[in-house]
Amino acid sequence: MVKPMTFKQSLSVLLVLIFIFSLSILGFGLSPNVPLVISIIVVMVFARIRRTTWQTIQDQLLKGIKTALAPLFLFLLIGMLIGLWMGTNTIPSLLWVGLKIANVQWFLPSALLIMALMGTMIGSAFTTLATVGVALMGVGTAIGFDPGVVAGAVLSGAIFGDKSSPLSDSTNLASSIAGTDLFAHIKNMMWTTIPALVGSLVIFTILNQQQTIKGSVNDLQKLAGLLSPTWWSVIPIALLFIMAWRHIPAIPTLLVNIAVTGSMFMVNHNLQQLSDVIMNGSKTAIHNKLLAALLNRGGMLSMMPTVIIIMLALALGGLLTEQGVLKSVMTPLVNLIKTKAGVITGTLLTGISANFLIGEQYLATILPGQLWHDTFTRLNINRLTLGRTLEDSGTVINYLVPWGVAGSFAAQTLGVSVTTFAPFTFFSLLSPICSLVSAWIGIGQLNVDDE
Repeated sequence: MVKPMTFKQSLSVLLVLIFIFSLSILGFGLSPNVPLVISIIVVMVFARIRRTTWQTIQDQLLKGIKTALAPLFLFLLIGMLIGLWMGTNTIPSLLWVGLKIANVQWFLPSALLIMALMGTMIGSAFTTLATVGVALMGVGTAIGFDPGVVAGAVLSGAIFGDKSSPLSDSTNLASSIAGTDLFAHIKNMMWTTIPALVGSLVIFTILNQQQTIKGSVNDLQKLAGLLSPTWWSVIPIALLFIMAWRHIPAIPTLLVNIAVTGSMFMVNHNLQQLSDVIMNGSKTAIHNKLLAALLNRGGMLSMMPTVIIIMLALALGGLLTEQGVLKSVMTPLVNLIKTKAGVITGTLLTGISANFLIGEQYLATILPGQLWHDTFTRLNINRLTLGRTLEDSGTVINYLVPWGVAGSFAAQTLGVSVTTFAPFTFFSLLSPICSLVSAWIGIGQLNVDDE
């Protein structure tokens, strides 16, 4: 029988892992793959020293990966969909519309609001990023904005939409963990979500005026002239919205869209070309370097670097969770905190830490919820506050983690590294700050009877 982890043992493991990641990524500039593999080996050796059997270690590794089989499969489907939407002229048509209506002076705040609206309607930040987000990245890059700033605006809007939508998996998860009504949960989140959105809008408006813009309206019209929009491009887009509003889960929605878009692609292409687009993505005939870089993308193989990072991160997360490392460190601290503001702060820090240590958005929501739920009850803190706090840390921060599921996906889809867009993803940065302000000054804190 393996004894439970002690506080000192768990803290030692976490400090070693932090050192490995800091030295590898910040010191040597390595890909996250390398420190992830090294960290898995370190935790595995530690588990073996504690007399965990090899079979148990393997099971714990695989259990971590199994928790996110759905997102991993989702990424492959999104890779296929991007390739097909490129091949059927859907994304180029969206790009054409964006270039035609783009307002250089207000592009960044308008991109944020467009993504927020689309994300709320679709209920999935990943799907919103892979469709409308790719088109807006193309427009912003064509105008001459810094890609990291554009990605930050696009992501901020997508995350707001995902967080505020009743169709969102992460929102439903946080609500269920806290044990609250979904719509009451969303309404209560506005205490921190609206200030974070407004703050992001103000910052992007200021940045928009400060950016050195290379392109002009005439340049955008010239680029738009190289694209040929088609009326049937609206079919996959409309289908996506209809299925989202009918509450059909993401995987069936994407599969149906792939089937319809694939049939549209076959009208002018053969089966071999369809297979190539699904696997390798679309290749445009346009010779303009900027448009070619934007349109030559998609395919399942394009998602494999992301899938590899995520599988390694989840394997490490499985070991850390099953070995009880994070729980052993946090439990003594949880029992020491006696104030409401302290509990909310502790929950936020746990969610943020879990994102960086485990790399999986759902686990970074579930684990803090399990650790702090009884403390919220003991101190008579409204459960709606627990759900909101889980969203303000577990949900939004994963996009800032280079080896996180959401961060890796966003980097691959938008073509910008996490370290490049993270400083500009203001909605994710402001959400936990707004939650802290709410906790310490008491704004938005309901009574227990007001659930």
